[in-house]
Amino acid sequence: EVQLVESGGGSVQAGGSLRLSCSVSGISWTSARMTWFRQAPGKEREGVASSWTSGTTYYDDSVKGRFTMTRDNAKNTVYLQMNSLKPEDTAVYYCAARSVSAARVSTWGDEKTYRYWGQGTQVTVSS
Repeated sequence: EVQLVESGGGSVQAGGSLRLSCSVSGISWTSARMTWFRQAPGKEREGVASSWTSGTTYYDDSVKGRFTMTRDNAKNTVYLQMNSLKPEDTAVYYCAARSVSAARVSTWGDEKTYRYWGQGTQVTVSS
């Protein structure tokens, strides 16, 4: 059984930081593209950051320079360090996984290409 379990959400004031974690089991870690998505109320889900064990980590322009995605291959866990948070970062954050062979890397932000999803964790940033 594939499981993606997120943790680390919460409430913070603008300018603050949070770190999200996503622990993964049941899939081939070394061949999995892991991606963080978020969905704000009334908006579509959007890709935030994506990485594979080998290769570039991709970021949405809205979070470049503020968010950092890392992977701990020993723990099969990905993290999203979020700094300088803004109210517009408020959303439910999800981690998602797909095989690196499932789709082109250019589609990293397309939620339709992901088979496995976590349950989501709420991030609220107040002004």
